[in-house]
Amino acid sequence: MSSPSPAPTQPLPLRPLGKTGLMVSALGLGTVALGRSEGLKYPKPVRIPSDDEVITLLSTAADLNVRLIDTAPAYGTSEERMGVLLPRVAPRDRWVLCTKVGESFDPGSATSSYDFSAEAIRDSVERSLRRLATDRLDIVLLHFASSGPGAADVAILQRGEAIGELQRLQQRGLVRCAGVSAGTSEGAALAAVVADVLMLAPVAHGQVEQPALAFARRRGVGVLIKKPLASGHAGDPSATLRAICETPGVASAIVGTVSPTHLAQNVQAVR
Repeated sequence: MSSPSPAPTQPLPLRPLGKTGLMVSALGLGTVALGRSEGLKYPKPVRIPSDDEVITLLSTAADLNVRLIDTAPAYGTSEERMGVLLPRVAPRDRWVLCTKVGESFDPGSATSSYDFSAEAIRDSVERSLRRLATDRLDIVLLHFASSGPGAADVAILQRGEAIGELQRLQQRGLVRCAGVSAGTSEGAALAAVVADVLMLAPVAHGQVEQPALAFARRRGVGVLIKKPLASGHAGDPSATLRAICETPGVASAIVGTVSPTHLAQNVQAVR
């Protein structure tokens, strides 16, 4: 007698992203490896997938109700590819598009540069709108790094020019939610005061930084977790994802993958 086939992975339910009015699933799809192969911290080299492979991945995401798509100008050709390929899978309103401003990446030198001036942010948003082939961006985050010149989140947030420009773009209807992908603990705490959405990195083993998270939760700030699997270095991915997604106040964890199978396994892990 043959053994029964494994149960198919069930779609994820949606939950609120703070008080933004957006609904997201516990997992979002990170797309850096769909547009860039240089300067990444994955344990193995990255091969950028073909359009057909990306369509299969996005179709799996749609089937599993993974609606949040995370991209950035620093992710190589990711934005352009999402602008072309997402509409081939599902209508625009099916997706929650999150992109970023402030960081650009040079594939030749495999280094990033940063510009958080109002003009640079405005230009970046306009380019992202064109690349993503949309008339509005659901979430735009100031893109800070955890070290080096891109980690000056405290000084830039205190100056107010960058977040102020994102808020002006909100008033124009180009950006729905203005937020911060924090680089430091101090920056995360400050961002929780001024942002609609806060993106945090876990401190270790599925543990999320509590002071900023608790303050964001009290204020109704939507919280996303970046690099929940430590760029492929997490020891027990399923347990780590479950711990993060079950943390009160966390709306969604962004997991980058080029594999539909891995995406389905991650969805199954957090159900």
